[in-house]
Amino acid sequence: MSRIGNNPITIPEGVTIDLQPTQITVKGKLGELTQEYNEVEIKIEDNIITVLRLSEKKSVKSKHGLYRSLIANMIEGVSVGFTKELELVGVGYRASNQGQKLDLALGFSHNILLDIAPEIKIETVSDKGKNPIIKLSSHDKQLVGFVAAKIRSFRKPEPYKGKGIKFVGEQIRRKAGKSA
Repeated sequence: MSRIGNNPITIPEGVTIDLQPTQITVKGKLGELTQEYNEVEIKIEDNIITVLRLSEKKSVKSKHGLYRSLIANMIEGVSVGFTKELELVGVGYRASNQGQKLDLALGFSHNILLDIAPEIKIETVSDKGKNPIIKLSSHDKQLVGFVAAKIRSFRKPEPYKGKGIKFVGEQIRRKAGKSA
């Protein structure tokens, strides 16, 4: 029994949904998202979406909760949006952006230049005495997470000094150094 798949999704004001036999399209003030689906049935009644299984196979049961979560994230994305913030911890680590190009100085011999997808709004904040912060926001949760993970992969936080790129609020497990 999928507990997540059985939860109904309420459609907020200003969001329109176009339901096709194998595809659902969600439109809102922040954009439009499309998702294909199979092995489940989607019903819309009185601004409430329910996802129903077509059989009791294991693969269908797993997709039941998956599609319900994807649709809920699409609705939240086009109405509210998603934001991820990354913090650069380390001496000399800097971040700046010119339009959709992100320029990272992470202690390598050359700066890293990264082209960001046009669906993502990027902002860099560099206050004196504080670590630089990169803010990514978009209506597509999957795309924001992918880009944030890509940026983090350039310099993951290390456990001894805590230097690297981390999410704001993330706790780094610290290790003790050599004991002499």
